[in-house]
Amino acid sequence: MVSTRIDKWLWAARFYKTRSQAGDAVNGGHVRVNDVRCKSSRAVQLEDKIRINKNSTQFIVLVKQLSVKRGSAPQAQQMYEETEQSLQHRELTQAQRKLNAMANPRPQGRPDKRQRRQLKKWREIE
Repeated sequence: MVSTRIDKWLWAARFYKTRSQAGDAVNGGHVRVNDVRCKSSRAVQLEDKIRINKNSTQFIVLVKQLSVKRGSAPQAQQMYEETEQSLQHRELTQAQRKLNAMANPRPQGRPDKRQRRQLKKWREIE
């Protein structure tokens, strides 16, 4: 049966920009193949289930194609199929992040001279 290294496949599928980043993620325990922690030299085969934790986002994908060459983004998207559960979970967490960002507004920038004086005066009162 045909197989490819997991770090090469993750790089070719465009989950990571470089192969060394993919290898570090695999060795760091952020990638699981068929729910088993693996090394970067692990062989991936068709229909394997890969769980990827990247920047607090979790992807669960099924391998549809194998490749060691990095192609265009549309070609990379055809290499895997994301599960329905993974899509729903990602959309939910994205919506929660947006709500959290709206509930906790950040200032536009550094305070100007007048605002700094007001802050200093406010701190001295306390």
